[in-house]
Amino acid sequence: MKDIVRVGVVGSKFAADFHCDSYSRNPFARVVAIAAIDNLEPISKKWGIPDTYLDYHEMLARRDIDLVSVCVPNFLHREVVLAAAKAGKHVLCEKPLATEIEHGREMLDAVRKAGVKLFYGEDWVFSPSLRRVEAVLAEGAVGEVLYVKAKECHNGTHSPFAKNKQTCGGGSLMHLGIHPVGWVLHLLGQSGRNKVTEVTGFCNGGAADNFVHKDNTGEDFGLGVMKFAGGQRAFIEGNYITVGGMDDRVEIYGTQGVIKVDLTQGSNVDVYSRPGYSYWIEKADNAVGWTKPAVDEFYNLGYVDELHYAVECVRNDVQPMYGCSGQLGLACVEIIKAMYGSSERGETVRGTWG
Repeated sequence: MKDIVRVGVVGSKFAADFHCDSYSRNPFARVVAIAAIDNLEPISKKWGIPDTYLDYHEMLARRDIDLVSVCVPNFLHREVVLAAAKAGKHVLCEKPLATEIEHGREMLDAVRKAGVKLFYGEDWVFSPSLRRVEAVLAEGAVGEVLYVKAKECHNGTHSPFAKNKQTCGGGSLMHLGIHPVGWVLHLLGQSGRNKVTEVTGFCNGGAADNFVHKDNTGEDFGLGVMKFAGGQRAFIEGNYITVGGMDDRVEIYGTQGVIKVDLTQGSNVDVYSRPGYSYWIEKADNAVGWTKPAVDEFYNLGYVDELHYAVECVRNDVQPMYGCSGQLGLACVEIIKAMYGSSERGETVRGTWG
């Protein structure tokens, strides 16, 4: 067992920041280096990272790094994961795993051949609220699960890479809807044994066809329906037209009950403010009037436990479970691409995913 897992981070913006935050809470992890083309001084100073690199290949050449966090724009995930695998490093890749299905398959093949672990960063799998839901379901509280509704929505991305269909891999469904897709696969997929067999998608066409974000080449509104081999169905939503802060919700319908979860706006703190204050939830325009400020967003959304899990797998040389694996990450990309194909052709797509 390793005493300390030494981490190198590639990227320096939003995702890199919450990765550093999560590692900083773990006594068995230490971020020893970070590589990016900008923002290096602020992020390294904030988190006390001793070494910085403009070229991540130089960082990967270090023998003391055990795990690499990939926190770059979507279209760069493939090249960084391949380079890390070639350097013999375990890798934790942010969502989506890749922008194209063939790239995801190449990444899985590369880590398999290199004998390193690939972790897929689906934070919902580690959300304390959703883990509690799993425990309640395991007791049979709602009977047999028949139908799940899950969504992640907000008022739009600020990243130029996420606004571009080519560099994002899609639009709001790929950028936001991928979270509920991944979690539903984790919940209902029985570690890949209960496959998705039908997919139907309904999406705006991007640019002029969008509701609000005409400068996005990908869609700003997307819906998808998944049917599992076991008969369960799931309804997925990811949109950029929701104002008032990020809105992540789950509903589960069973033969004996119902579960409803508000992941992002369900704080137990209520504030009424006339002048407003600095921050209450991601993507909120202001904090005037009644708000429910998040208490520990990174923890509640699952990031802290997600990265803790990856560190423990590296320390103990254990392969990741399905819900944190490259296999799940690839299935998410395949399913969302099938939803896009369904939307374009106006028909249900049949196959096997998961």
